[in-house]
Amino acid sequence: MSTVANRSELLFIYDIRDGNPNGDPMDENKPRIDEETGANLVTDVRLKRTIRDYLHDFKGREIFVREIVYDKENGYIQDGKMRAKDFGEDPKRILSECIDIRLFGGVIPLKEDSITYTGPVQFKMGRSLHRVTLKHIKGTGAFASKEGMTQATFREEYVLPYSLILFYGIINENAAKHTGLTEEDVKLLLEGMWNGTKSLISRTKAGQVPRLLLKVNYSRENYHIGDLDRMVKLTSEMQHEAIRGPEDFCLDVSELVDRIKKEKDSIRDLELCFDRRLRFIVDGSEFSMEKLKDATGIEVKPIAF
Repeated sequence: MSTVANRSELLFIYDIRDGNPNGDPMDENKPRIDEETGANLVTDVRLKRTIRDYLHDFKGREIFVREIVYDKENGYIQDGKMRAKDFGEDPKRILSECIDIRLFGGVIPLKEDSITYTGPVQFKMGRSLHRVTLKHIKGTGAFASKEGMTQATFREEYVLPYSLILFYGIINENAAKHTGLTEEDVKLLLEGMWNGTKSLISRTKAGQVPRLLLKVNYSRENYHIGDLDRMVKLTSEMQHEAIRGPEDFCLDVSELVDRIKKEKDSIRDLELCFDRRLRFIVDGSEFSMEKLKDATGIEVKPIAF
């Protein structure tokens, strides 16, 4: 399949209830929060890990950046140079076999030097569309701290009662030429974002639900609108910290729909997948995403998984 020839922008929204979408290991693994705005932050590294894990575990794709134990007795894991040796330190082979390098790029450490590939797919830091509240939960463990003790250990954790998180991304057709990113790779990327998020059934990630995935495909060369994430606003009659689910808010996409409509001569088509439990408004009135084609005059293709 040929490499990606057109630029695209991505909007991805998901939520989590009573969990920790991205703990900070330097701060007691607390959910990351912007102290100025009260918004929950999720790193692009977390989203890329979600995609990598899904593509490897569920789709059987080779992933370069993953934890591989080479000494089970001591628990030693590979470093970058050891991983490169798995492919004979051959960059072309790595690009051919490893979808994550074709998507996200990376540094390939070789014996004499290293090669850096700029990833065609780049994400900004994810950010909640509302202020969140942090809960500190304490409990008891199942076992004693050591032999001969009669009291079980204590545990504590930090969770968010609710967070609706938006990621913005871009697919750069120029960088795609260097890594060989194909349209088939991009389809797997979208699947990894949606199904990978839903498949994170760990103790802190259970309950994550993908809500919206929009891909804007451009026809105009070397062009994209930019800042699409700033064109989605959450509105609610409740205090933001009290929000607990989609029933408590609407997403105002007035600016987004209007801007896409104005740029229709530069846009080839739109691709869309959304959860019908989300409620949208445009210019103060209820809006159905099924009417996006009518509202913008641009072909809308459903993303099916």
